[in-house]
Amino acid sequence: MKDGFVRVAAATPDIKVADCGYNADQIISLIKQAAKNDASIVVFPELCVTGYTCGDLFLQKTLLDSAENVLRKIVRETAELDIISIVGVPLELKEKLYNCAAVIKGGKILGFVPKKNIPNYSEFYEMRHFKPWDGEPGLVEFYGISNYNKQYVPFGDCIFTCENSPELCIGVEICEDLWTPEPPSGKLAALGATIICNLSASDEMIGKSDYRRQLVSSQSARLICGYIYADAGMGESTQDLIFSGHNLIAENGTVISESKKFATGLTFGEIDLQRLSMERRRMNTFPSESNRKVMKVDFEIKMKELSLERLYPPMPFVPSDKSDLESRCGEILTMQATGLATRLRHIGCKTAVIGLSGGLDSTLALIVTVRAFDMLGLDRKGIIAVTMPCFGTTSRTKSNAHFLAEAYGAVLKEIDITDSVRSHFKDIEQDENTLDVTFENGQARERTQVLMDIANQQGGIVIGTGDLSELALGWATYNGDHMSMYGVNASIPKTLVRHLVNFESISTLDENLAKVLQDILATPVSPELLPPADGEISQKTEDIVGPYELHDFFLYYMVRCGFPPSKILRIAEKSFAGQYDRETIKKWLTVFVKRFFSQQFKRSCLPDSPKVGSVTLSPRGDWRMPSDACVRLWLEDLEK
Repeated sequence: MKDGFVRVAAATPDIKVADCGYNADQIISLIKQAAKNDASIVVFPELCVTGYTCGDLFLQKTLLDSAENVLRKIVRETAELDIISIVGVPLELKEKLYNCAAVIKGGKILGFVPKKNIPNYSEFYEMRHFKPWDGEPGLVEFYGISNYNKQYVPFGDCIFTCENSPELCIGVEICEDLWTPEPPSGKLAALGATIICNLSASDEMIGKSDYRRQLVSSQSARLICGYIYADAGMGESTQDLIFSGHNLIAENGTVISESKKFATGLTFGEIDLQRLSMERRRMNTFPSESNRKVMKVDFEIKMKELSLERLYPPMPFVPSDKSDLESRCGEILTMQATGLATRLRHIGCKTAVIGLSGGLDSTLALIVTVRAFDMLGLDRKGIIAVTMPCFGTTSRTKSNAHFLAEAYGAVLKEIDITDSVRSHFKDIEQDENTLDVTFENGQARERTQVLMDIANQQGGIVIGTGDLSELALGWATYNGDHMSMYGVNASIPKTLVRHLVNFESISTLDENLAKVLQDILATPVSPELLPPADGEISQKTEDIVGPYELHDFFLYYMVRCGFPPSKILRIAEKSFAGQYDRETIKKWLTVFVKRFFSQQFKRSCLPDSPKVGSVTLSPRGDWRMPSDACVRLWLEDLEK
């Protein structure tokens, strides 16, 4: 299972109530289809061998004998397939009838898992026929492929573990088990189950599908697991109920695949077991044991080299839905502003100093500061926006900075630092025509000195403008723009910065302000430290370090998900297909990994800043990394 991916399927067969032979043929056909599509697990609905809606026919020996016979047929006719099949079947044991999941692999039944919680309310009356299971696991006799092939099959609470891939560990619960206050899956996950399979027959009602989706998603998040939910559908009796075959496959809180309602067939999904294992390691509150008694059942399955179908969002920090994006942007701006407002109020400060370049990051910092001042009822004249032109400043960014300060009611100071930088270059014997790192960083540090000193003069604080993407790459001048007294953008990646500024542009009633904000969005990202070419920006950041949309993708899946570089390269190829080829992605991924390790020293002494999303690089928050860590293992992995 390369990179931890396992393909799974939820199946809804087109059945006939009480026609076990017909149903078995449909089940076998879908198992074969699932295996042909490289699925390692396929889950069927509750009691699908007979049909869920058999009513008092469950008390008929004719039906139960037929169910047992066709179960043997399913075992026999799928014996050569390399797939785990989980099928719903009634099973009689010591004159009691149990609603069971039969777990099948390689010509035998690995175990029977009985339903623990039997609904007997509203439209359900299962207690009339089935007994809830509350005993300890044990072995039961069952004749497998033939009447002469007797097996002793685990019965009760079971965990099914793949011997040659221990990350694949399966737990089973049935329908109502999920809807109870303490689903069995909680204990199963604590015992190591990474995938929970639910065989269900959930009838459809208005609004129920939303609740079902939320329930499956939430349980997968709570248990940090993959969750396969297979629902009964076409063929069940419609005498009183409707069944829609609403199949769901979720992973750690996200529905990764979902069937159309009122359809039959297979719903595929690829669950990332590596990511689940990483998340469980990361969360020390996740339980690692349970007092519950279970039987552990081992199996083997071939490691399939999947042609990956799962698509990872190319912009993981940015919601794809427009309404979600607008809501998220509004919330993020409020969080940033609240962080700053709280700091200002705590220290009794009524003045904020911002280096306003006319670029994206400083624009966002100004927007946030204005909101913070408005929250506190402070005069916006307490916001001092300082623009500091030098060798690389263009008229475009300079004029945009002027307009922004005026539009937001801030005080604008223009301080040309050219002479100061030249004087400094003279002091250190730096040739002004040598356009090296000293030439660039000398300007950045001079700007920071000016901001700090103005803040001292005015009794204010310097607001940092650097964003999360720059911190990841170390694209900041140490003790230059790297430093501030409060950094409002430090957990905002560049791809999201753009959307926040755009949100402001479509929210404002000032048409001229909106036009300037849009022009800022269209301006190439640049520190403007090198002389312009024919009046235009010559130093474009993304030409030097690579596209920020790629770097944000690398950042999210390396830091948040713990993926190795080879896996990031694999999923990036698919996510950016048609936009970047493999060699281009690998080139910039190599740059990212090298810079991420070499620039940690800058992140080890960051100013305070509010955490906004699930990824932050604050040394006091989510990321603690030695500045001397060696990058070799990560680069070697990338060359696999």
